[in-house]
Amino acid sequence: MSPVRLRIAVVTAHIAMGFRRWSTYRLATAAGAFTNTIFGLIKAYITIGAIGAAGGTLGGYDAVTGATYAWLAQALLAPVNVFGWQELALRIRTGDISIDLARPVDPQLAFMAADLGRAAYSFIPRGAPPLLVGALVTGLALPATPLPYLLAALSLLLAVMVSFSCLWLMNLTAFWLLDLRGVTTLYMVACTFLSGMVVPIHWFPEWLATAAAWTPFPSLIQTPIDVITARAEGTDALMLIGTQALWLSGLIIAGRLVFRTGAKRLVVQGG
Repeated sequence: MSPVRLRIAVVTAHIAMGFRRWSTYRLATAAGAFTNTIFGLIKAYITIGAIGAAGGTLGGYDAVTGATYAWLAQALLAPVNVFGWQELALRIRTGDISIDLARPVDPQLAFMAADLGRAAYSFIPRGAPPLLVGALVTGLALPATPLPYLLAALSLLLAVMVSFSCLWLMNLTAFWLLDLRGVTTLYMVACTFLSGMVVPIHWFPEWLATAAAWTPFPSLIQTPIDVITARAEGTDALMLIGTQALWLSGLIIAGRLVFRTGAKRLVVQGG
């Protein structure tokens, strides 16, 4: 088998492994979908209330488009994995990372492929219920043409990979830190507010929106929703997707360099 075909086979196997692993937690998935839906209901009506208090429109959103944003943000939480992941950090702290280093598979590629499998599984059971309830309760303002959905599929794939790459870097701090609670808390606060998970970044003051644009966080939630709802169309949508691709490239390179440095430190210490 050629090296390229072998790598494709390895990636496919890890995606399938990630899908099977997360599909075993059906009760947790159902509980997560219920919770997402309830919080989506709360967020949708808070958003509608804020838009109503602002005079009917706020940052280009009216009541229906604002509620649609809230429901889509809830639907994307699980696939994009906004709330974090610490498996790699735990393996570094326990020394199990040495097993990963001994395997003939690139650890970063293997973990990313498994995360894509997780995202593929959670997309429908965690994302569909909030959208279904949103369609019944407040209505959804979604485009009727197929192009936004095709672009959104690419944007969502990049969002999942950017999120994983950010979390990969956060986990790698375990090579140097014994306690990750500070780093994890800082990441969660930044991700929660700058990704557009709470409110659209278009509602931010200009200085804060500019600061958010210099981080990868808008690529996680705000960008896929802008593409799905066709708020960004044509060239604008392609530019947003290009920005996601640039962030992904930079984060992957940074992740490889940091992992290589940390692995050398682990060997020096006899781990």
